[in-house]
Amino acid sequence: MNQTRPKYTNKTYPVMLGRKLRRVYVWELPVRVFHWLNALAIVVLCVTGYLIGNPPAIMSGNEASEQYIFGTIRFIHFAAAYVFFFNFLFRIYWGFVGNKYARWRNFIPTTRRYWKEMWEVMKVDIFLERCREHVSVGHNAMAGFIYFIFFLMSGIMVITGFGLYASMSTWWFPKLFAWVPGLFGGDFVLRNWHHALMWFFILFTIVHVYLVMYHDYVEGRGEISSMGGGWKFIEEAQFQEDLRDTEEQEQKKKKEAAHH
Repeated sequence: MNQTRPKYTNKTYPVMLGRKLRRVYVWELPVRVFHWLNALAIVVLCVTGYLIGNPPAIMSGNEASEQYIFGTIRFIHFAAAYVFFFNFLFRIYWGFVGNKYARWRNFIPTTRRYWKEMWEVMKVDIFLERCREHVSVGHNAMAGFIYFIFFLMSGIMVITGFGLYASMSTWWFPKLFAWVPGLFGGDFVLRNWHHALMWFFILFTIVHVYLVMYHDYVEGRGEISSMGGGWKFIEEAQFQEDLRDTEEQEQKKKKEAAHH
């Protein structure tokens, strides 16, 4: 579980204009399960959340209590919220015990090298410059930083959501968030914050899907399929550089452990 050295195959593939590619196992099964479960939960939450914020006028001659349509929508929203929350907690945990590509150091910009890489990726992704492409085995710096913001927004979304749910729930867990409405200035303001955050997730999803497809098309390293099987195709030179970086980290940890 506490894996540092990347898993890879010894075979290289002489494709893509003569470049040698190596098959590297990047995304572990728990990361892939989190990704797709999170994607499903976000879609369900956004759809049901939009309906809760803008309830449709349902014209019917039946008794309202017999239909219970809006009650069902709210139940689905609350159920998806619990899935989103516990899945979120698991990802926080896996950021400490997963392989090197899942670790938190990939998401938090703490070094000058990280910021420099972010700028290089930005020139390609946003300004569409045809400069030397930046190749990363796992997340590139820009993607990692955006995911870090995503995790922060997820935390705020959880707090505001359970804060709204606290007054109507009979379970002890949501009531732990009963202090949240007062912090935001009441349920009305809190509901507006929660609704506004929904649009952040919608925008994030659109940009995320576009960039994944863009990098998969431009680079041809199996970006999309990697979240299904976990494997990516990486240039041999980049793989060796990543391997050296891993060995340097292992040596650094051994020296720190020896000093202690």
